[in-house]
Amino acid sequence: MPEPTGRMLRLVQPNADQSLKWSPEHAERLFQLQLDLTAADPRPDLVIWPETALPYLLQEGRGAAVAVAQAANGVPVALGAQRLLGDAAYNSLAVIGAGGQVDALYDKHHLVPFGEYMPLGEWLWQLFGIRAFAAQQGHGYAAGPGAAVLDLGVLGKALPLICYEAVFSRDLRAAPERADWILQITNDAWFGTLTGPFQHAAQARLRAVEMGLPLVRVGNTGVTQITDAVGRVQAELPFGTAGKLDAVLPGALPPTPFARWGEGPFLLTFGCLLALLAVIRRKALLDAGRGGA
Repeated sequence: MPEPTGRMLRLVQPNADQSLKWSPEHAERLFQLQLDLTAADPRPDLVIWPETALPYLLQEGRGAAVAVAQAANGVPVALGAQRLLGDAAYNSLAVIGAGGQVDALYDKHHLVPFGEYMPLGEWLWQLFGIRAFAAQQGHGYAAGPGAAVLDLGVLGKALPLICYEAVFSRDLRAAPERADWILQITNDAWFGTLTGPFQHAAQARLRAVEMGLPLVRVGNTGVTQITDAVGRVQAELPFGTAGKLDAVLPGALPPTPFARWGEGPFLLTFGCLLALLAVIRRKALLDAGRGGA
């Protein structure tokens, strides 16, 4: 197994109930909770908040972003936030640095239909006022440009995934280069305490095994955990509790066969088997024809 990186991460789990997450009277309390968890000693190398953890619109160098930077006191904070660009709203992962500046940014590109966007959304919004139920801005989110890798300096290169993007292997293999680790932020509070959050976490762990990369997963209510490059859970927060988890980022393995070639070997093998079956069947039919003659 590869040696741990020696870089300390802090995973922040606010445990915000979905019914209260966007409530104005609770937003400030939840925001302050995350600030307090971020500011606690000892100082890590990176703090990570879950999907849409920032209860306000992301504005670089202003407002909530500055408060995050002040609480972090020089430590970068990767967090989920909503942002506006012109008329478009994005479900984003931003890395907040000194002064509330955005040092790195990823916009979710694989959106949930009917949850984050509505097919024929403009038409449905104008005629019936129907909007995507998870989006808090406009009638739905706009899709980002695609898979990306974020250069986090001493923390290496992270492949960001937001929510169910971790379910799809192709969203990892579409990245422009190989990352050092996978960073998934999510909000599974929609599913309560049923099997959904745990199934989602298990699927994300498969991506770590497929790619040979450690997975850092931060959920609003959980499952919040760090998985090594062979899928073993190294550290985890209790589900459904508010708190922080400080743990070392595991190391990466060399590229796996799947990371190199994806489904190619399987499809080739499957195609060869089909061809072989076709040959066997044809031979059987010919033999049967001769026997009948």
